[in-house]
Amino acid sequence: MDIRQTSRVTTSITLVMFLVGTGSALAQHEELERLESATTVFGEIMDAPDNVIPRSILKKAEAVAIIPNTVKAGFIFGGHRGKGVISARNANGEWSQPAFLTLTGASFGLQIGGQSVDLVLVIMNRKGLEKLLQNEFKFGADASAVMGPVGRDAEATTDLYLRAEIISYSRTRGLFAGITLKGSTLKADRDANERFYGYPYGSGQIVLEEEPATPHNAKAVSDWRATLAAGVPTN
Repeated sequence: MDIRQTSRVTTSITLVMFLVGTGSALAQHEELERLESATTVFGEIMDAPDNVIPRSILKKAEAVAIIPNTVKAGFIFGGHRGKGVISARNANGEWSQPAFLTLTGASFGLQIGGQSVDLVLVIMNRKGLEKLLQNEFKFGADASAVMGPVGRDAEATTDLYLRAEIISYSRTRGLFAGITLKGSTLKADRDANERFYGYPYGSGQIVLEEEPATPHNAKAVSDWRATLAAGVPTN
């Protein structure tokens, strides 16, 4: 191989490495945006004057999942899709690092147009958390999500909420309320976990701290955990 051929091969290898590195950086940026968006959504909801998740619910929460900017669209037939994150509390009350999730669903009815919705799932017990962390969790089949009450002083001690495994909320156009997700499917986003942590972790491995995970952006993780800690009462 002469010098020119060697130079061309070296240039090609360098270009491939550059493109791979650039693609990886862009992918990590997507996960970072998702995490930052979820942090902002939860902070804004809990800073609202009245329309917030009752403290009596959050006090007992085992985990919290935020799926920001879930897109609903359709004409007659419709559907929705979103990407979010989830963290759980350990025995010391500290929040785990976030794991990435995707939500998909379909609907049928008289509808037209589209809208973006922020979804909040409050997981109330370990059983509900373990179900939700399955590779593929379907609302209504694996477990139901109860539409949550709203307001700092809202009554949240009825049997309906005390026995619920998952309590669900939505925010759209400034309106915050409970939402039904029957028929929707929640999946672990292993590709996103791999891009953000450098290894294809399952969401359970991260949230239940079965495996040590080092994020590409520690500050974003710290901000997310701090926002959860600030919004969720511990006693």
